[in-house]
Amino acid sequence: MSQQTTIRKLAELVNTPVEKLLEQLAEAGMSFSGPDQVVTSIEKVKLLGFLKRSHGKAEQPEASEATKKITLNRSRKQELTVGGGKNRTTVDVVVRKKVTLVKPADQSDGPVTDERAEILRKLEESKQRNLAEQQKLAEVDRRRAEEGERARQEAEELRLKAEAEARAAVQVVAADEDAPAVVRKPAPAHGHGHGHPKHPAPVAPRADAHNAPKHKTRGSHAMVAGVEDDDAASRFAGQLHLSASERARRTTGARGKPKPRRHMEQARSGGGAHGFSRPTAPIVREVSIGETITVADLAAKLALKGGDVVKALFKMGVMATITQSVDHDTAALVTEELGHTVVRASENSAEDALLAHVEDSQSDRVTRPPVVTIMGHVDHGKTSLLDYIRRTKVATGEAGGITQHIGAYHVETPKGVISFLDTPGHAAFSQMRARGAKLTDIVVLVVAADDGVMPQTREAVQHAKAAKVPLIVAINKIDKSDADPLRVKNELLAEDVVAEDFGGDTQMVELSAKTGVGVDNLLDSILLQAEVLELKAVPSGRASGVVIESSLDKGRGPVATVLVQQGELKKGDYLVCGVQYGRVRALFDETGSQVEGAGPSIPVQVLGLSGVPDAGDDFVVVEDERLAKDVAQQRDAKRRESRLVAQAGNRMEDIMAQMGEGAAQQTLNLVVKADVQGSVQALRDALTSLSTDAIRINVIGGGVGGITESDATLAATSKATVIGFNVRADASARRVIEGNGVDLRYFSIIYDVIDQVKQVASGILGKEIREEIIGTAEVRDVFRSSKFGAVAGCMVVEGVVKRSKPIRVLRDNTVVFEGELESLRRFKENVDEVRQGTECGIGVKAYNDVKPGDQIECFERIEVQRTL
Repeated sequence: MSQQTTIRKLAELVNTPVEKLLEQLAEAGMSFSGPDQVVTSIEKVKLLGFLKRSHGKAEQPEASEATKKITLNRSRKQELTVGGGKNRTTVDVVVRKKVTLVKPADQSDGPVTDERAEILRKLEESKQRNLAEQQKLAEVDRRRAEEGERARQEAEELRLKAEAEARAAVQVVAADEDAPAVVRKPAPAHGHGHGHPKHPAPVAPRADAHNAPKHKTRGSHAMVAGVEDDDAASRFAGQLHLSASERARRTTGARGKPKPRRHMEQARSGGGAHGFSRPTAPIVREVSIGETITVADLAAKLALKGGDVVKALFKMGVMATITQSVDHDTAALVTEELGHTVVRASENSAEDALLAHVEDSQSDRVTRPPVVTIMGHVDHGKTSLLDYIRRTKVATGEAGGITQHIGAYHVETPKGVISFLDTPGHAAFSQMRARGAKLTDIVVLVVAADDGVMPQTREAVQHAKAAKVPLIVAINKIDKSDADPLRVKNELLAEDVVAEDFGGDTQMVELSAKTGVGVDNLLDSILLQAEVLELKAVPSGRASGVVIESSLDKGRGPVATVLVQQGELKKGDYLVCGVQYGRVRALFDETGSQVEGAGPSIPVQVLGLSGVPDAGDDFVVVEDERLAKDVAQQRDAKRRESRLVAQAGNRMEDIMAQMGEGAAQQTLNLVVKADVQGSVQALRDALTSLSTDAIRINVIGGGVGGITESDATLAATSKATVIGFNVRADASARRVIEGNGVDLRYFSIIYDVIDQVKQVASGILGKEIREEIIGTAEVRDVFRSSKFGAVAGCMVVEGVVKRSKPIRVLRDNTVVFEGELESLRRFKENVDEVRQGTECGIGVKAYNDVKPGDQIECFERIEVQRTL
């Protein structure tokens, strides 16, 4: 999180009074309300430019070339550890860097103030010191170079002399080649053999000729190696991290023998295993940066440590950790500051390739089956209608008769093929219903004839209108005795849905899903509407479509129910689906049978994805796995960066304000796991919407599949309640839950989830004390008693006054005393309560200032359970 700089801090940094800095900011065209207001980096640059312009108004004589340049010498000292074990040594390495700043030609120095003169004087002194140090270093380098050059010249002379001697020896051999060869045994070492001991046996000239070049060559190598020992300083000039013993070992070899020159040259050129060569110039990298990038990714592209990039950002006034994201401009500034060039990355390179990939696969279009979404209120007969059409019992598998997630079926009727999407009717699944309306061609709105238009019915009409999808109304349950189809048509008029009977354009079919009456008419209406729409699609080629639902199967892995919209999806295809990708391992239809392919408007289940995609994601078949992986990774990186930027966007001021406002706000953490992705989204939205000012319901984790050990650990550390919707916890998760006392609850109906969460939240809120006024008495006169002090003669004007309850004395509707009754009498008799319209005498305990006209208010305190 970046630390903001206020005007007060900036004034302290530049050693300027706050008032003067505010005046300068105002002159620069920036208005600030006070010294504690935050100054951004752009405003600092703007102020600096204004000050430069204001100091550069007066003309100065042309400065010389020397005064236009400022050379700064910087040195950085580091410690480098070389070797290991006993041979490990630590060497100090000093890196010096010279930076020359050149003043642009079109600018001239302005009037020099005292402060500026002091700064220039210090810069000049620093320049002179650096220049002196640089001259010393240059003198040392020159001496080393001269010594190295002399050593190299001597070595070259010795090498040439050795080569000349070798050539002379070869010429001697060539001259004596015709001489007779005399071969004799060599004399014994101590003269005990044949021959004179003082005169060794002569050796054949040919043998001398053969041995001479070899010995001469060895001698030449030995002499060159000896000379190169004197050249150690120049040879190891770029290897400052080596110790003296290490240099000697590399020079002489493992056994103390001098290394041949070719080995030394190989080590110096970097060809050996331990070669080291200093770069001749700094490496300038071309870094591609998108709209946002994390500090860690930027450091990896710059081949630097993350801490170095964080330091560079800190020097620029940006406080960021290694995991946070920075925008493109900030990343470009720090990259250029570190000496590299920036190239704006194409954010949609893989997406563009994917788009071109899809466009290439377009071909002729043919008529396709319609996709029909069944919508309506809870228990109005949507699933029963589909059940009758498919001739199977679907509703028996739904918990409580409620469809929990979208089911997709394609039905082959005598009239043609129709694909149906069955969406839930509960209010919490409005997002799923909206998604169903976006990928459908026709909406069939099921309305019960005996129940009429309900809230979810109105929502379904709104979704259909928003998606601009034609609507067909199925008036169901006409077989009931209290059915009134005309009432349904009249109620739909209020939603701008006008039946054809009333002169509108909406088909309304009366039917009974129980008996089957009118179902054929509904199918005819659907196919008639499909003919009017002229639905067409590409029947072959690469497929594309939408994910209807997704889940995580324990045996089969990620399973996605998709609706093919274009092309043909086949087994073995590579596809990218949102941030997931994969290869189609198997395809299943709604009956569970494996199929080889699926055409337009056909829903199928896909196996083989890398993860569980989100419901509503688009999928596209691509040519190879590489493109699918690139697109998925690019989308995932975008989503991660946007999430990090959103998290980093919380400023400290906002967090402190939230802490100040919500100091008394309670938080209920939940971990939600469900069987399908759509249920997770619906539960998350429904439960989060229950939050109030008193309690915030926070879904800290969720996903598709069973409750795992990591989910239980997360709930235990954050004191969260685990909700399993049609899923169960495994053995390891149960051990964690039992060991930490985590609250685990299983559900199969969304009503129960919402009710249970309300109860848990109410328990967290606890009870509150409320005061309820039960009676008011008006003081008519005041009597003095030696025993009780002041006694008020009162008339009860409202409610009941009880002896055991606390009271307040009000004067001019203002509380002047709060206490309790000392006595309550009626006709000299003590009573427990006095009702409205009755006179009584009231003695107020520890208060004798009661006056006529006051009101005595009797109240009681009760505990009330706080609820959402």
